[in-house]
Amino acid sequence: MFKIGDIVARRSYNQDLFLKILDIKKTGGKDIAILGGLNYRLFADAFFEDLVLKNAKEVVHYQLADSQEVYKKFRKVVFDRKFKVEEEYFEIPGRILHLDGDREYLEQCLRTYKQLGLQAKGICKAETEQPRVIGRILRENPTDILVLTGHDALLKGKKNLKSLDSYRSSAYFVQSVLEARKYQPNKDALVIFAGGCQSNFEKIIEAGANFASSPKRMLIHALDPVFIVESIAFTPIDRTVSLKDIIRHTVTGTDGVGGIETRGQMRRGYPKVDYC
Repeated sequence: MFKIGDIVARRSYNQDLFLKILDIKKTGGKDIAILGGLNYRLFADAFFEDLVLKNAKEVVHYQLADSQEVYKKFRKVVFDRKFKVEEEYFEIPGRILHLDGDREYLEQCLRTYKQLGLQAKGICKAETEQPRVIGRILRENPTDILVLTGHDALLKGKKNLKSLDSYRSSAYFVQSVLEARKYQPNKDALVIFAGGCQSNFEKIIEAGANFASSPKRMLIHALDPVFIVESIAFTPIDRTVSLKDIIRHTVTGTDGVGGIETRGQMRRGYPKVDYC
């Protein structure tokens, strides 16, 4: 009835999110679909009987509604930045290195960085690989801002929200942040965002991240890290970012992301030279 690549929703969650079938497995003679969110960093599984197939028209309407929400945030980010520009200076925003466990999410993020005028390099690495390679990648790709994202989730039946054992990928994000801090312990010399949907926010922050998901163990939008990073990259280095403003720019807000006081990563130059 279902195949890899189909777009579906789950009856048990009132069909709130559209997901793509990434893989199909059998458990106890029953077919189980491995699912990834179209726009939210959700990784889950479900029995076929819980799934509803979505047609092309429904998917277009769903994507359009999401695009409209993202556009509102995008417009607010650019609008706020316009009033911070000092005309006599030129600006060098912070560089970004983004590791993501999901190639489609990474490509979405890279397109948005470009639209926002940011210099970003993206590398697709599974969450399980990130702790092992992050030190080498940082040495080979100097950066001001590091983003470590991918899929995460609270595991079924787990109720201890403080334990890393209750999460699909939070332990990998924690270890990746620890490894990155071995390379650069200064939180203002290397700004780190880490986490995915429902990640253990407190543990990731304790490991040394400046910003992380998810304070309320909520799903986060695929572009939430981008909107966090934009504010950091375009805030002058002699100022700290406004925590309330930076989180207000995201799609999911304080339920999905949070962080600590952090200096901006933009350097201003003088004089500004214009040639016709």
